[in-house]
Amino acid sequence: MEKGVVESLWNGNIETQIQAAMQLCRLCRKQRHNLAETGVMVPLISMLYSENYEAIEAALCALLSLSFGSERNKIRIIQSEALPIFLSLLHSQSQTVAQLTIAAMLILSSCKANKVAIASSGAVQVLAEFVNWGSTQSQLDAIATLHNLSTCQEIIPLIVSSGVILSLLELIHISVKSSPLVEKAIGLLENIVFSSESALCEAASAGGAIGILVETIEDGSLLGKEHAVGILLLICKSCREKYRGLILREGVMPGLLQLSMDGTQRAKSMARELLLLLRDCSNYSSRRRQINRELIEQIMEEIDAEGEELTDTTFRLVEEMIAKLNS
Repeated sequence: MEKGVVESLWNGNIETQIQAAMQLCRLCRKQRHNLAETGVMVPLISMLYSENYEAIEAALCALLSLSFGSERNKIRIIQSEALPIFLSLLHSQSQTVAQLTIAAMLILSSCKANKVAIASSGAVQVLAEFVNWGSTQSQLDAIATLHNLSTCQEIIPLIVSSGVILSLLELIHISVKSSPLVEKAIGLLENIVFSSESALCEAASAGGAIGILVETIEDGSLLGKEHAVGILLLICKSCREKYRGLILREGVMPGLLQLSMDGTQRAKSMARELLLLLRDCSNYSSRRRQINRELIEQIMEEIDAEGEELTDTTFRLVEEMIAKLNS
């Protein structure tokens, strides 16, 4: 069967190639590996230039099958000069073709050796456009691909210049905060701003950004809340005098207090650190500042020890205590 697939892909007509590509997808991993050694990526990539959508879809599926679980094959696909046609197919009028192409980009971008080549091809700008366009799955795959690329520091400037920061904030703003889409989007946003000072400044100064992050702390998923408080903490640390009041005016305290008790371990730690940063210590002596810090930390420890949700009364008392410290 393997020899027949190879022969059909190299020498068959378009219908024969489609059938061969579909057969390739049904082969076991070892058989697909053997086929990759014959150089079948070349005829499969040639099929992507066809005007026949069925042929393009079959070729994309076959390339995805070859790339699953094989870093070597992921590299081979990129080295076979697949990127130009992939970028073209991202704008295909066929939604299925566009979705399969984004899925292929996601798999290929998971390989460290491919990241710079993918980013340098112009893919970052195209992927950024998908953040606010297309099906939910396409958006998720585009965000995940950008996240893969963002783990390479030298690619960060390209990601920042693509305009994706504002796109991510807009997506988070209009979406259900507890959705997987927001969780992935705000995770990517945290990764970008953590890696780039200019990205952090852009996110912090974007209209409504702080309010969007506060809403995510209140209504997001556990991971979404963790990413949101991480970004707010970075913003506050970057210029406490500038952002402290802006963050407080968005009504962050209830969500932050709740997160400090029932968030992930990382979220709890960051929420408490942000609570301390949001205090106004400018009129206190260093001794007074230390007393206030110890008092808040003691309250947080007692909250943890209770292991229960805060009642409205407890929330109010804690907020009043912090307000007095800030007055």
